[in-house]
Amino acid sequence: MRVAFVAEVTAQHDDTGRTRRLRRLAELLANRGHDVTVFCAQWWDGDHETFEQDGVVYNAVTTDPPGQSPSRRFALSLPGALRRSKPDVIHAAAVPKHVLAAKTASKLARAPLVVDWYESPSEIESTSKSLRMAARAPDEVITPSETIRTRVRELGADGGDVRVIPNSIDMDAIRDARVVDGANIVYSRRLDEDANVESLFLALAELRDKGWHAVIIGDGPEREGYERQAADLRIDDRVEFTGAQPVEKRIPVFRGAHVYVQTARREAFPTDLLRALACGCAGVVEYHVESSAHELVEQEERTFRTTSEQELTDALRAAADLPRMTENEEFERYDNDPVLERYLDCYRDVQDSFGFF
Repeated sequence: MRVAFVAEVTAQHDDTGRTRRLRRLAELLANRGHDVTVFCAQWWDGDHETFEQDGVVYNAVTTDPPGQSPSRRFALSLPGALRRSKPDVIHAAAVPKHVLAAKTASKLARAPLVVDWYESPSEIESTSKSLRMAARAPDEVITPSETIRTRVRELGADGGDVRVIPNSIDMDAIRDARVVDGANIVYSRRLDEDANVESLFLALAELRDKGWHAVIIGDGPEREGYERQAADLRIDDRVEFTGAQPVEKRIPVFRGAHVYVQTARREAFPTDLLRALACGCAGVVEYHVESSAHELVEQEERTFRTTSEQELTDALRAAADLPRMTENEEFERYDNDPVLERYLDCYRDVQDSFGFF
């Protein structure tokens, strides 16, 4: 199958949840033998139009570095570039200008359009006419969670044309990783204004009489503030800030930890929570309306969902009594292969439907 991805900004430009998700999918498809091209702004050196990395061909629609807003030049050049590639399926990131340009290309190339909608729009964005047009334009919208699916439907997308496909994890990497002991409780995320580590710290302060050690993995603009909070609560001698760590270093810490805590106010899909659960951690999630983390724990054993500081403290006490594990095979359904099959099923479905028009 020839799959054309549309993403002006790639993970090579800016490593975010949205760009990592598309890069992971493109590489999994290429490893399975599919013909994968990413139409993007150029990120490699030299004057050659294409560049291959990890089996994926990157095609420069523009050579300008991506700016703060989507490029008009990229949108104008996209339909012709896609038509020349003759894709079987077009898979675009949810950038309104580019979705609408990809829709034009979809008609020219006679290929269905799938849009990956990774994040909830802000209140201001939700009033955008172009955003609402982009929600209705694709033949199928894919979201990482029910939370995002609801937001896309609120923008006007037909509920029957929106499906949830979660981020995937590498179960073999989890099974093969070593176990790093030391952390009873672990939190990992970019430390920005939505990280909400203060909820965890307040709960830990109530448990000073217990023998715990917490590890905070991640970096960001709010790190210094969180370090001060830990000091103000007089728990800084038991809280370790490691900074940002690659996934191959995070997984061994998860395997050695007892409890993983997710308190972020905003999360499209909590991939590290999923990894930690697969590593055998008990999961404690604080519910927030703009976070999908609660979806991972609603039907799972060894997990707790909380809605208040007291409930979070009580959940940490209860989680401490659960037996330790270093892996949990219940999460095999999130492995790369079964999740990839869900994407392929989506592509086949939209191709079958597209053929009737």
